[in-house]
Amino acid sequence: MSTKDPCQTQACEIQKCLQAHRYQESKCQQVIHEMHKCCKIHGKKSVCCSGFLKEQEKKS
Repeated sequence: MSTKDPCQTQACEIQKCLQAHRYQESKCQQVIHEMHKCCKIHGKKSVCCSGFLKEQEKKS
């Protein structure tokens, strides 16, 4: 039995928002911010955060 990814909900919300706004990232900043918050909390426990963690490493 696998456990649910702790940030999967936020990742899905980003996809829904991007699709709804024709992939204009600027229109989805709030849901992207929520994903960043989730990734700060759950970090490496979340497969969904792998891209966000890599992005943060580049900025550091």
